[in-house]
Amino acid sequence: MEGGSEAIGLDIGGTKINAFRVARDGSILARSNAPTPAEDQEATLAMMIELAQRVRTPDVVAVGVGAAGLVESGEGMLRFAPNLAWRNLPIAARMREALGLPVLVENDASMAAFAEYRFGAGRGYRHLLLVAVGTGIGGGIVADGSLFRGAHGFASEIGHIIVEPGGPLCGCGNRGCWEQVAAGRAIGRMGREAAKEPGSSLPGLAGGDPDKITGRLVTEAALQGDERAKGILTEAGRRLGEGIAGLVNVLDPQIVVVGGGVIVAGDLLLDPARDSFQEAVEGPDYRPTVPIVPAELGNDAGAVGAGSLALEELRG
Repeated sequence: MEGGSEAIGLDIGGTKINAFRVARDGSILARSNAPTPAEDQEATLAMMIELAQRVRTPDVVAVGVGAAGLVESGEGMLRFAPNLAWRNLPIAARMREALGLPVLVENDASMAAFAEYRFGAGRGYRHLLLVAVGTGIGGGIVADGSLFRGAHGFASEIGHIIVEPGGPLCGCGNRGCWEQVAAGRAIGRMGREAAKEPGSSLPGLAGGDPDKITGRLVTEAALQGDERAKGILTEAGRRLGEGIAGLVNVLDPQIVVVGGGVIVAGDLLLDPARDSFQEAVEGPDYRPTVPIVPAELGNDAGAVGAGSLALEELRG
């Protein structure tokens, strides 16, 4: 291994922190993880530093961090996280001080988009949109081979476009955001409503308590053939495809990669998304086909992208 050719990539999720030691070709050389102390900024930062130290070697020359929220470009400051209690957290400065290494911080979905572009489902394309569908919806944009950040680093917050004014309350404070009608929370909410109807297997999966039904349980029921659960995924997929159509109208990507935990539903979600996308996108008969495909790197994408981008931008 060539000296100085490794980086640490961290992916800071609401429930878990992944720390990988990554080679320049995207391969994972070591990994460690721990639960996220999501309500405590200082404890989260301390755990990030500890995990980085666990996987560090003398060949590590940079650190990349993907964090869920608004990350100020160039400063490495997490200004706001809609679903976590983090505000104005100086991630880059604090980690540089603790580790003595250059640190790059970006939105977690943007890091995942870079990984899929370089090593996953987006290989061979120059213009890519990643839609990360989990509890909410995150996004990442690669434009002509470069990560698109916007003027302040806040680009790609696609889950917080309002598509249903007055709709369900979102963690960002608004109502009717796209992630509230097309992601895990929406699937869980529709599942709890469906569980009140006779004949559904959903209450059984939740131990007989409809209030405990989550998007994951609805997806499990759909994969087992429950018709109501399949209908819920169809509705969420329809709303997902409509949103993707609007973004394709704006961004004109060559490919849309859909990742995140909800993608375990596979074509039960993606087929209705593709159908509604085709109906909603402008001029479908007059534009090149834009494939909507599942991500390939799974939960590793954020940390792999963070390490790889840090190597590329901080070490050339």
